[in-house]
Amino acid sequence: MATETTGAADKAVQRAFAGKTTTENGSSSIHLPLEHVDVGGGALSATVAPPSEGDAGLDHDTLREMYEYVALARALDERMWQLNRAGKAAFIVSGQGHEGAQVGAAFALERGKDFLLPYYRDLAFSLAFGLTAENVMMAALARADDPTSGGRQMPGHYGSRKFNIISGSSPVSTQVPHATGTAYAAKVRGTGQVSITCFGEGGASKGDVHEACNFAGIHKLPVIFFCENNRYAISVPIERQMAIDNVADRAVGYGFPGVIVDGTDVLAVYQVVKEAADRARRGEGPTLVEAKLYRFQPHTSDDDDRAYRDPEEVKAWRDHDPLLRFAQRLLDVGAVDEDSLAAIKDKVRSDVDAATNVAEAAPLPDSATFDHHVYAAQ
Repeated sequence: MATETTGAADKAVQRAFAGKTTTENGSSSIHLPLEHVDVGGGALSATVAPPSEGDAGLDHDTLREMYEYVALARALDERMWQLNRAGKAAFIVSGQGHEGAQVGAAFALERGKDFLLPYYRDLAFSLAFGLTAENVMMAALARADDPTSGGRQMPGHYGSRKFNIISGSSPVSTQVPHATGTAYAAKVRGTGQVSITCFGEGGASKGDVHEACNFAGIHKLPVIFFCENNRYAISVPIERQMAIDNVADRAVGYGFPGVIVDGTDVLAVYQVVKEAADRARRGEGPTLVEAKLYRFQPHTSDDDDRAYRDPEEVKAWRDHDPLLRFAQRLLDVGAVDEDSLAAIKDKVRSDVDAATNVAEAAPLPDSATFDHHVYAAQ
């Protein structure tokens, strides 16, 4: 006799993993930006970085360069999103909202010497380390001239041997043990190089991260674990993904510092990562940095975030945009005026247009070269 089902079990599962969370009184709760950084109400072992002030000791040329990278990453991301919706780019992983933290971190390192092991949202980080708008657009449109993989990698898998960017793969956090490995090699060879690897708070729950942090802590390796906490592991809100308020609080269990920083404050991130890099070069070991921020777009171009995020939450965070906040900071410290800010924006638009035109006109990979960039040349 067939067993009848009422669907009760299925409904229970749906309720347990519902996108919207509720407070104890049953009302809907959303994640809203605060004046500084949200560290929750639980026990706190990590350090909370203060907001940045003024120019953070950086000259105006450097500040303008940082802003240009933030603006370029945003403009490229928006263009790739448009190309996806036009049916020209098959798949896009957006980093809108993450750019400020990435550029702040990149400028705290020795680009050309240190290693970057990015994750799929690290467009701005990869640009600051040396990739160009044209490089990125070639990859997004899977053209033969894509320097990262000849059009064979999934978009968002940034890599460049020339710029010390080590490509990741689709399973999340697999790049984190690789960063521990490059840091171990740097320590053995005495090169003075630092590795930085990035991942989301969802990826922080992978065993790869635990193993990498544990090994790095034991051997005091020159590596920075950079968590870009945007509060959603795809559609799963942070309170349903981890039982603590801060990823950085886990660092104490590995024997090295954890630091929480406002990821929408470009210069605060710069200062925190600079200190972490200096520690690493002195032989004092790793740091786990958690940048609290937000992604403005859905998880990917194939996701519909309206199923799990309140539109009012997204709107509130867009009002807290790191691109706008950094532009205002530069105006406040006199690094730009309205005319020079407009000139930067015009240059960025021109660069994105040029990169798009070149990539769209470039040839697709030849099917006879299907095994290139896959197997080592003999």
